[in-house]
Amino acid sequence: MIETFSWFGAVLPMVVLCGFILDQVIGDPHSWPHPVIGIGKGISFLEEKLNQGSPKVRRQNGVLLTLVVVGGSYLLTWGAVSLANFFHPILGFAFSIYIVFTTLAAKSLLDAGQNVLVPLTKGDLSEARIQLSWLVSRDTTNLFEGEIARGTVETLAENFVDGILSPLFYAALGGAPLAMAFKAVSTLDSMVGYKNERYLDFGWFSARTDDWANYLPARISVPILLLAGKLRRMSVAHAYRMWKRDASGHPSPNGGNPESVVAGLLGIQLGGINIYHGKTHHRAEMGDALHPVNATDIVRCRQLVKTATWLSLIPALVLAYLL
Repeated sequence: MIETFSWFGAVLPMVVLCGFILDQVIGDPHSWPHPVIGIGKGISFLEEKLNQGSPKVRRQNGVLLTLVVVGGSYLLTWGAVSLANFFHPILGFAFSIYIVFTTLAAKSLLDAGQNVLVPLTKGDLSEARIQLSWLVSRDTTNLFEGEIARGTVETLAENFVDGILSPLFYAALGGAPLAMAFKAVSTLDSMVGYKNERYLDFGWFSARTDDWANYLPARISVPILLLAGKLRRMSVAHAYRMWKRDASGHPSPNGGNPESVVAGLLGIQLGGINIYHGKTHHRAEMGDALHPVNATDIVRCRQLVKTATWLSLIPALVLAYLL
């Protein structure tokens, strides 16, 4: 076992690199088996069994759910990698690459942005709204170009952290098992981390765990995005000021970091009025509106996120090598 993990640690940078390249080239083929689907089914099954009783019981069960799903995802991945290594190191290497690849969402995120952009540039607002509705929980029915573009940019900015930088960071820190454990945290938050009647008590610990897991990557995203903006000849000084001024106003302890920087780099204002289930909510504004948000900002944001994604690979490889 010691020899297995010694070998795995020696090739960890290659696992991270190959998983990253696979994600860039292949993305997320729907016909391929995906561990997150299994995690999601497990969460649904446990939620049905555990999300009942008094608020106190629901909160306690929510903690249990998080521990079981995250711990189970780590242990199952660790066991599978160990088993693959037992048969042959190359098999373990390939399996680890595949797991890391499934935790990353760089290509699928940029493709999702493109799916909104194409109909939007053609003036097909109806289709653009539909495509955006797959990315956000807000009501997109009556949104016009500026609001559609804003929602898309916000999604690209925020998901740069939890869809790209965080899984890359945890893959570099602890290989496939830790990357999959993070993916379990992220999946839990997306399924039960809502502040509504059903999940307010049951999902609180899942939501907090997601905040904790993304805390450091969200702050690492700031210099990476600023450097990406510099390479894209955007106003880094302005973006830095927007980050200092606005990041803490975001309802998420992490989301304000990438969103405020992206808003500053693009010279736009994110946040504002959103409608959820027929109710109007005000989200803190990020950045100054140097120009109205439009489809071009999606183009520029995709370019920015793509550059930042490749820049993120450098510290990830260094971390994997040092560990």
